[in-house]
Amino acid sequence: MALFPIIKILTIAAVSFVIALFSTPILTHFLYKYRLGKKVRDNGTTPIFTSLHKKKEGTPTMGGILVWVTIIFLVLVVWLLAKSFPNSIFSDLNFLTRRQTLLPLGILLFAAIIGLIDDLIGVFKIGYQGRGLRLRERILLYTIIAIIGAYWFYFKLDWDLLHLPFIGTFNIGWWYIPIFIFIIVATAFSANETDGLDGLAGGILLVAFSAYAVISYAQGRLELATFCGAVVGALLAFLWFNIYPARFFMGDTGSMSLGVTLGVIAMLTNSLFFLPFIGFILLIESLSVIIQFTSKKLFHRKVFLSAPIHHHFEAKGWPESKVTMRFWIIAGVMAVIGLILFFIDNNFFK
Repeated sequence: MALFPIIKILTIAAVSFVIALFSTPILTHFLYKYRLGKKVRDNGTTPIFTSLHKKKEGTPTMGGILVWVTIIFLVLVVWLLAKSFPNSIFSDLNFLTRRQTLLPLGILLFAAIIGLIDDLIGVFKIGYQGRGLRLRERILLYTIIAIIGAYWFYFKLDWDLLHLPFIGTFNIGWWYIPIFIFIIVATAFSANETDGLDGLAGGILLVAFSAYAVISYAQGRLELATFCGAVVGALLAFLWFNIYPARFFMGDTGSMSLGVTLGVIAMLTNSLFFLPFIGFILLIESLSVIIQFTSKKLFHRKVFLSAPIHHHFEAKGWPESKVTMRFWIIAGVMAVIGLILFFIDNNFFK
C-alpha cells in the first residue's frame, strides 16, 4: 500500500513520543533524588553568563537520556517482536538495518555514553576547575567518534561519494575521511553550544531531524526516515518538559549524541551541503563562539556581549523564551529553504 511508508514513520514517531512522555516521571525522580543538577560556573571569567543563569543552578541535567534511551528501547523492542513474529505487523514496522540505521544507532549510543560521562564529571565537579571536560578534550572525543564513523563509511560501506548540489556527484577517494570527520565534529560541537537555553537545542534539533526524515523518505530510505521519526517523537516529549521553565536540561549526553547523529545522517543521505540550511542555527551558534574566541585571543576584545550568540541576545535584555522561539522560527524557515533546494536539485518538481 502506497501510504504504508508514511504510516510507518508516523506510527514510530507517535510511539516514541508516548514512551518518552510516560518515562519522564521515572527519569525526573532519579535526577532529583540524586541531585544530579547543573552547576553554573562562578569563577569570574563569565560574569554575564553567571548573572543570567545563576538561578538555574541545581536544575537536573542529563535529560537527554530520555531521548536516546527511548530510541534504543523502541528499536530493540520492534526488532525483537519482528524476529519473534516474522509474518506480523512488527516485521513491517522494524527499521533496524545494516545499511541505513545500524551506524546512526551505534553512533548515537556511543556518543551518548561519552556525553553522559562528561555530564557526571561536571555534576560531581571533577576535572579542570571542577567543570568537567575542557573544550579541547570534548573535541578530541568527538574526533574519535568521527573516526569510527568514517572508518565504517569508507571501509565497511565502501562509500566515498560526495554530492555537490546542481553540479553532480563525485568519487573523492580517501578525501571522504577528513571531510566526514570535520562534519561530525562540527555538528557535535554546534549542538553542544546550542544547548544553553530552555528548549533551544531540543527545538532546533527537532526541526533538523524532521527535515532529514523528509529527505530520507524522498530518497527511498524508509528505515532511515523512520529512525528520524523516532528521534522527532522522543524530542517532542523531551520538549514538553524542557520548555521554559525547564524541568531538566538536555546535557552533553543529549546534545553530543544528537549532534553526531545528525552529521552521520547528513552524510548517509549525501546531502551535506544542505546541512548549513537545515541546521542554520547550529551553524550560527558555533560561528559565534569561534568569532568570540578568535577576537579575544587576537584583539583582546569581545564581538558579542556573551557567546554563544543566544546569550548575547539575553544580555541585550531579550527574555529567554523570546530568544528560544525566535530561533525556532528561523530554524524552521531555513530548514524549509534547505528542503526546497534539495527538491530542486533532485528534479522533484519536474
